[in-house]
Amino acid sequence: MKIIATDLDGTLLNEKHIISNENAAAIRKAQKSGIEVVVATGRSFSAAYKPLQQAELNCPIICLNGAQIYTLEQELIYNAPLDRSSCFEIQKACQEEGMYFEVFTNKGGYSDSRDKFIQVMVDIALSANPELKREDVETLAKQRFQDEEIEVIQNFEKLFNNTEITPYKILAFSILDHELEAVRNRLKDHEQLAITSSGFSNLEFNHPNAQKGIALSYYANQKGISMIDVTAIGDNFNDESMISMAGWGVAMGNAEDGIKEISNYVTKTNIENGVAHAIEKVLS
Repeated sequence: MKIIATDLDGTLLNEKHIISNENAAAIRKAQKSGIEVVVATGRSFSAAYKPLQQAELNCPIICLNGAQIYTLEQELIYNAPLDRSSCFEIQKACQEEGMYFEVFTNKGGYSDSRDKFIQVMVDIALSANPELKREDVETLAKQRFQDEEIEVIQNFEKLFNNTEITPYKILAFSILDHELEAVRNRLKDHEQLAITSSGFSNLEFNHPNAQKGIALSYYANQKGISMIDVTAIGDNFNDESMISMAGWGVAMGNAEDGIKEISNYVTKTNIENGVAHAIEKVLS
């Protein structure tokens, strides 16, 4: 193997949303052996860079589900933005179905309500983990709003019409399955959209060329590396393209069943240093 690509949330990051010492040590060991470790995430570049910086790691970053690729030197080498007309269609579908959504751009993230975001995040977290304390979940939600550098705006139409703003990803949330299905069904045949999910409660909209597998293949090709020599590790459906395209696809122990089914190997969970375990398998 010459490249190991890993997702962040639910994969490289543990339940505290940090990179464990074990995972960090395994990444350094792989890098020292000559294997390049690439992060491939739905997060923006700045939000992806922070946990790497905290762990004193330096890796190329495929961000926003493959809409952008940044090198070790933080040079942008790949760009796949959303078409503006697609943004208006996503906005209309989400608003008519009552779904909260965020827009990620070259100027950061945008939301129409910080309070609505926090409420949605708390409802999602508590529906999945009723044992959690509301105040703890609210703290994490507020931190996520800050980490993603999300700005509150009043007018998405004005945002989408601003030629200085380049939209890359729209992320929509709901705890109601019928809302998620309604929006997905309205847009599933749209030729300028790729629709994925990084959790049971969200939909992620990108340009069809902004997928982790396509971006990872582009990066490997730039290095003269075949995808046969690439390992991809992930836990959810926005990881599906890179896991299916990689020579060795690895699902986390906490991954969705559909991701486990298409993978060559299932490692331990993200709270059991599953990435470190997978890297050791590669190195051995």
